[in-house]
Formats: sequence, structure tokens, C-alpha cells
Amino acid sequence: MGKFVIKETKSGVKFNLKASNGEIIATSEVYNSMDSCKKGIASVMKNAPIAAIENQTVEGYAVEKCPKFEVYTDKAGEFRFRLKATNGQIIAVSEGYKAIASCNNGIASVKKNAPEAEIIEE
Repeated sequence: MGKFVIKETKSGVKFNLKASNGEIIATSEVYNSMDSCKKGIASVMKNAPIAAIENQTVEGYAVEKCPKFEVYTDKAGEFRFRLKATNGQIIAVSEGYKAIASCNNGIASVKKNAPEAEIIEE
């Protein structure tokens, strides 16, 4: 089972969603407070399982309604995803992947792990 790990940074609080193997599959922005961070986690838990996937790496892609995972390529040419809540705000982002299949596996892992993940404060 996955877990959300909350940790303090120099400028606030953030979370990482880790898969059962310990790999980080999604990361949050830095929040000002613990309360805001926990609300972000609740939003990921609620939105990830029902989010559509919008693959922006293909020409003429279909624009999906939020909540959605947006798949895109970064400046280094790696595939990444960001999860947007129903209000359009980005609530989690991925690392860079060399292959789109790996990126899609990351999304599947977030969809599977987020709803039941335990929350741990470091």
C-alpha cells in the first residue's frame, strides 16, 4: 500500500506519495501550513481515482475536464504528469520519465495508491 509522507522544508510543508516499493510517484507544491498540505492530500485521494488522462504529447489531443492527469514533455524531453483538481489547480506532479509507458505506469500507480494511502508526518 502506498503512503503520503509529509515533510517540512525551509519554506513550508510538502508531501510525497510513495508506492509500496518506496518509490516517489508524485510530489506536491510547498504549502504554507500543515493544514493546507493535508487538504492537498485529501484532494489527491479524492481526485486521482476519477481523473481522466489528457496526453498533451500527441497532436490534436482531446482536452479533458478536470480532474485530470496532464501528460507532457519537459525541456529535457522527458515525459511528466501533473494532476489537476476539479478547480484546475495542480495538486501533484511527477518526476521525469524517459518513456511514455513509464509515465503512464506512474499515473496508474497514483490512481491505485492514493485513495487508501496512509499519511505519515516526518
